[in-house]
Amino acid sequence: MIKRAFDFTCAFLGLTLALPILVIVAVAIWLQDFRSPFYIAPRAARGGGTFRMVKFRSMTAGADRSGVNSTAANDARITRIGRLVRAYKIDEILQLWNVLKGDMSLVGPRPQVIADVNLYTREEQRLLALRPGITDPASIVFSDEGTILAGSHDPDLLYNQIIRPWKSRLALLYIGRSSLPNDVTLILLTILGIYSKPAALRLLLPLLDGWGADELLLAMASRTQPLVPYPPPGVTVLTAP
Repeated sequence: MIKRAFDFTCAFLGLTLALPILVIVAVAIWLQDFRSPFYIAPRAARGGGTFRMVKFRSMTAGADRSGVNSTAANDARITRIGRLVRAYKIDEILQLWNVLKGDMSLVGPRPQVIADVNLYTREEQRLLALRPGITDPASIVFSDEGTILAGSHDPDLLYNQIIRPWKSRLALLYIGRSSLPNDVTLILLTILGIYSKPAALRLLLPLLDGWGADELLLAMASRTQPLVPYPPPGVTVLTAP
């Protein structure tokens, strides 16, 4: 109840204060090709089913029909203005409307396309117990997701090999630890990460450690070493005898 009240209040104030910026961005996107500045797409909802997530369109109109769900930083579908709004997370601000409606929360597992949810293991399906969020620990750790996928011939495959397993583990770690203090901390770290990702990660790691993250997850979350393929949560990791 407290979380929902906090979400609603912050979403209302956020949309009200950001309205001038939202209008300017919407007009700028519309002027580049005279197409809708909004991108509305189905995402997996809490408890199953779908909801319509709204954000600013950062790609060419109809880009979602290409069949590629993951977006690399060098994706040719991203527009010039789109690169700017993605870099500063401006495209995500409109999701405050989904928070206001109750489809999303400020903090929670990032909303996933249905194709990715269909790949979930039984353990990952626990993520559907929470409202999807605008940010979470994985949003901070993988704020450079587009750069990670840049140059890949199959961004979706690479995403499922080296990003999704860790994102899911971070989101599962958050389950059961959803509280107002933790949510406020993650929101502040997300904002800090826009300006200095290293600083945000340095402050995030002690939080994850306090939540009981294992050494492997902490090492990955520090982003000081290359990401490697790893099985998703719920899949047994086989080791050599």
